[in-house]
Amino acid sequence: MNVNILFTSVGRRVELLRSFRKAYQTLGISGRIVALDVDPLAPALRLADRPCIVPRVDRPEYIPALLEILRAEQIAAVFPLIDPDVPVLAEHRKVLEATGARLAVVSPAAARIAADKWETNAFFRRLGLTVPRSWLPGQFVPAESDYPLFIKPRFGSASAQTFKVEDARQLAFFSDYIDRPIVQEFLPGPETTNDVVCDLDGRVLSVVSRQRIRVRAGEVIVGKTVFDPAIADACVRIAEALPAVGPITVQCISNNTRPAFTEINARLGGGLPLGIAAGADSPQWLLAAAANMPVRVPPIGSYRSELYLSRFDDSLFTTEADCERITSRGL
Repeated sequence: MNVNILFTSVGRRVELLRSFRKAYQTLGISGRIVALDVDPLAPALRLADRPCIVPRVDRPEYIPALLEILRAEQIAAVFPLIDPDVPVLAEHRKVLEATGARLAVVSPAAARIAADKWETNAFFRRLGLTVPRSWLPGQFVPAESDYPLFIKPRFGSASAQTFKVEDARQLAFFSDYIDRPIVQEFLPGPETTNDVVCDLDGRVLSVVSRQRIRVRAGEVIVGKTVFDPAIADACVRIAEALPAVGPITVQCISNNTRPAFTEINARLGGGLPLGIAAGADSPQWLLAAAANMPVRVPPIGSYRSELYLSRFDDSLFTTEADCERITSRGL
């Protein structure tokens, strides 16, 4: 059996590609890992069987280039790795899946809910979940007792331009500085990211909760696995209501005794290797789904809790000839 899979915008996701490489060996199937990026120096390109340089996802040439790769490489499944890719892939699902590939991507409507933090908040409220109090600029005049607040882009990603706001002067400054911001009550934490893995038909396979202890550029560098059955149950409800297709992450922050749900990222999370190490082998399950193979998935919550992840920097070295070779394989 030969099953080829493709990852968009692979960037630094070296651990993830290694995990899928191991999944091929565990399942005893063959296939190629195809990786896309705009940068020939993206580290994870070096882990791919077929690295490809493509236009930016917001360029009109992107979808034609992706279609050519899907056909040439006979791709079985496509997994996005950054938020901006999700709505573009969702919008072009019909033409992309006409190549025979299946997209681990939510619907356009679900992609809009995940991308828009204001809509995410409303979606959680419709499910009866606790959420942080939220406003758009100009909707309220906070009293002194309301501070600190938290402000972030309504359509942001990777924790860029997110700030704790201590007073009215800072609120006015950041409301003008951030493009289309959303203001929320400040929740001191801890923050938990939940890796919710669904198969390509939307069936929830696993929920792994991991507490974010230290974060750099939106990606966890120190964290630990935790388990709260109420959070796991809420994540299953979220995935089914969205509905999710393939993996998503759901974020929540401790609000006294109850978690307040804050965000959805409709893609594989950056901290997924922690869940894999804890016993939730999601690459194996997702690869099996792409191959139409049965696979045993343990009950939700049956992973190792209190397992810590501590990341460090490593290096890959690339020659000019390597860069030229990778670039020449782009479309």
